Amino acid sequence: MGVFIEIIEHFDESGKELAYRFPPDGSTDIKMGAQLIVQENQAAVFHRDGKALDLFKAGRHTLSTQNVPILTKLLSLPYGFDSPFKANVYYINLQTITDLKWGTKEPIAFRDTELKMVRLRAFGKYSMRISEPQLFLSELVGTQGQYMVFDFQNFFKDIIVQKLNDFLGENLKTIFDLPRYYNEISSAIKAQVEEAFGKYGVEIRDFVIGAITPPEEVQKMIDKRSSMAALGDMNQYMQFQAAENMGEFAKGGNPAMEAGVGLGVGAAVGNMMGSSLGGGQQQQQGQPQQVVVTCPGCAAHVPQGKKFCGECGGSMAPKVDTVACGQCNAAVPAGTKFCGECGTKMATAATCPSCSAEVSPGKKFCGECGAKME
Repeated sequence: MGVFIEIIEHFDESGKELAYRFPPDGSTDIKMGAQLIVQENQAAVFHRDGKALDLFKAGRHTLSTQNVPILTKLLSLPYGFDSPFKANVYYINLQTITDLKWGTKEPIAFRDTELKMVRLRAFGKYSMRISEPQLFLSELVGTQGQYMVFDFQNFFKDIIVQKLNDFLGENLKTIFDLPRYYNEISSAIKAQVEEAFGKYGVEIRDFVIGAITPPEEVQKMIDKRSSMAALGDMNQYMQFQAAENMGEFAKGGNPAMEAGVGLGVGAAVGNMMGSSLGGGQQQQQGQPQQVVVTCPGCAAHVPQGKKFCGECGGSMAPKVDTVACGQCNAAVPAGTKFCGECGTKMATAATCPSCSAEVSPGKKFCGECGAKME
């Protein structure tokens, strides 16, 4: 003798179910007068022989011909009205499901009036609830034993993206207008999505656009374009940047040179800014631009032809490598054969016995390999 079901109820421990069939493997023997228990956030649709007989809301319900009048026609008299019958019950989750995410799988193409063709990504969140259980059951669930939230998301995410794509193509001219239109776009997309959801017995409660953005490389180009606009005159910026670089370079030297460069950079910046403001007109009138050279002592800019630096007073003569005379210790330009002070013949460079590199006269060790000179 089979076991007949007397109490029917279902609890969703996962919190992710939208529909569940009792029993999960089909129909079962339900005793006439059995108790059907429906929780506050549920609805139950009673099925027999593939037909939906009735919809039950929250509460305890007795399955009998008195409470389900249609059973009177379906149960044959030879079996008696107290006999068990095969049926199943679908439990539908009626609570509002929040934090449902949507987004573009691939960037969508958008014709921008300023950037021409741009590919956009979009994402956001929404919340929904089942408003018509029987319609939802017949349109989406069918004969499945269980219908989960992610099954719903996978289907409706594509609908949302399609509505967004259509709206942007018809109403937006450039992505630079997006920030001020987010609320309007969100409301418009929600209205279009509501109509699509309603066909399946689903009500959309909230719809939020998180962001609509171009690819990262396009964002970088937009940032560069904004930076260039903020700079204004590019000639002035390049001259100022060159002056700053000279100051940074001088910081690697001695304190005296740093001080000199600080003064030199100040003068150089003043000259360059003045040249930027007034030099353009001089060049247009055909006047030659003054040539400047860098002081070897403090790196200040000095007009070509000057013998001494106006900032540090150092000689503008190019520096030459010198060696000490072995007789009088005077500084003699490298490569000179005789000392200009005492006339002593200068020693020639020695050769390292280890690596054959040239070593300056008087050096005790090779500067290349460190071997001791004999």
